[in-house]
Amino acid sequence: MPHHRPRAHLVTHDVTNQPPPFENINLYDNDAALIGAVEASGGDSHEERLSAFGARCGAAEVLEWAQLANKFTPQLKSFDRYGHRLDEVEFHPAYHALMELGLAAGTASAAWTADQAGHVLHAALMFLMGQAEGGVCCPMSMTYAAVPALLHEKRVADEWIPRIAASKYDSRFIPPGEKSGVTVGMAMTEKQGGSDVRANTTRAERRGDHWLLYGHKWFCSAPMCDAFLTLAYVEEGLTCFLVPRWTPAGERNAIHVMRLKDKLGDRANASSEIEYHGAYAEMVGEPGRGVRTIIDMVQHTRLDCIVGSAGGMRAALAQALWHAEHRSAFQKKLIDQPAMARVLADLAIDSEAATALAFRVARSFDHAADDEDEAAFMRLATPIAKYWICKRLPGFVYEALECHGGAGFIEDGVMPRYFRASPLNAIWEVSGNVIALDVLRAIGREEGSLEAVVGEVAKAQGSNGHYDRHAKRLAEWLEPGALNESSARAFAEDMGLALQGASLYGVAPDFVFDAFCNARLDPDARSYGYGASDARIDEAALIARAAPF
Repeated sequence: MPHHRPRAHLVTHDVTNQPPPFENINLYDNDAALIGAVEASGGDSHEERLSAFGARCGAAEVLEWAQLANKFTPQLKSFDRYGHRLDEVEFHPAYHALMELGLAAGTASAAWTADQAGHVLHAALMFLMGQAEGGVCCPMSMTYAAVPALLHEKRVADEWIPRIAASKYDSRFIPPGEKSGVTVGMAMTEKQGGSDVRANTTRAERRGDHWLLYGHKWFCSAPMCDAFLTLAYVEEGLTCFLVPRWTPAGERNAIHVMRLKDKLGDRANASSEIEYHGAYAEMVGEPGRGVRTIIDMVQHTRLDCIVGSAGGMRAALAQALWHAEHRSAFQKKLIDQPAMARVLADLAIDSEAATALAFRVARSFDHAADDEDEAAFMRLATPIAKYWICKRLPGFVYEALECHGGAGFIEDGVMPRYFRASPLNAIWEVSGNVIALDVLRAIGREEGSLEAVVGEVAKAQGSNGHYDRHAKRLAEWLEPGALNESSARAFAEDMGLALQGASLYGVAPDFVFDAFCNARLDPDARSYGYGASDARIDEAALIARAAPF
């Protein structure tokens, strides 16, 4: 629909001192931190593609789709009018438009089809797509991440991976062989176990060349996906299976969608509870090695949690900067008020640090196959970054929301939607305690992972005194007894800060790196809230670099 200028002169007053809509802005070209991170990670050959996608994600039409997809939420249709079982979820057309936008751009396929820096390209596409609407990123992420798990079973991989690589969205609920492209979801957790998947009770029974599954799944995100990777017990132990929505005979599979979750946020996407009533399934990987098989999928969706949280910071910061640039109070623009400038600059520090670390991790995914050091770095840096960046997002979004005053609390704008979604990535793919414990497991089980991360931190030493002292303090964690379950969170936080500084070094301008070190790594300058630190930072330069205008 064309956008017509609303009336500004009313009988009682004139509408003034209000920001224009934040729309038709290229989300890539106006993000210096993202551009720098992509270039430093080897993705500079993709910049034309990313610029075009950034313009589309910031378009007024696309932002309207996001609003509609969240207003008109998914609806479960269990039966047709005659009583036949359907188990279908109906979405507003805006949801399908967003899915088409992202999948056609390569959010799920680019990592596997690009000539170089595929995971960096994927990360950048997801970073931008999440700013348009984060809810649709869930099925895109799972589809992308399914590939390494599917590779454990060549026959299954040969059938499904080309459908993922097609970069097509086909919303029709028909057998996958008749579709132009597919999406793949995940259904692992059960109500009695949650993250402890070994407490699952779903079982699989052999039927010739396939299996039948019986059991329930407490969380099945995006239930209209064409297939799901799931876990079930066989005689040898917990095993990974692919469960398609349609059987090879062209019948609806016995996957019953029991209800849709009524969630805090991410409402455009459907999350559900399902039951398997003798559902057709194909084994993926070795019997009894289900966790080992599906962890390859989990590792990649964790990358997307990191990228999504970094993108969420950027989206919230851009909104705060836009509002402060276009609204005045006490005879000054908000952005020129010293207290507001301090808050905005402080937010900009965290946003760029999160972006830099997210793309450093993405780069390690690109090189892990042929570089042992990068593989070791990836295994430990991924859970560290997932813990730290995702934990920072809710407080960050709240502060950006408060920059709007009362207007930030009103549902007409995007900030309430950002705020409701902000805790999600810290919970998805295991919440804080479990991911912190996975950091310890990586150190104990993945040879060379700690050395690789420490080596990364060492690259920036000698550049800032606060950074050097923080890096030196990390050695205390290597003392006997220092690392344990009770201290896992503190260790992940210290390492997350160090890796953010290391990722900024040589990538961001010196004033960004120094501002991060001075504000985040000096114990005497740290504050409990944004804008309260007395650290020496160049506020004007930080704001100018982060400004989306």
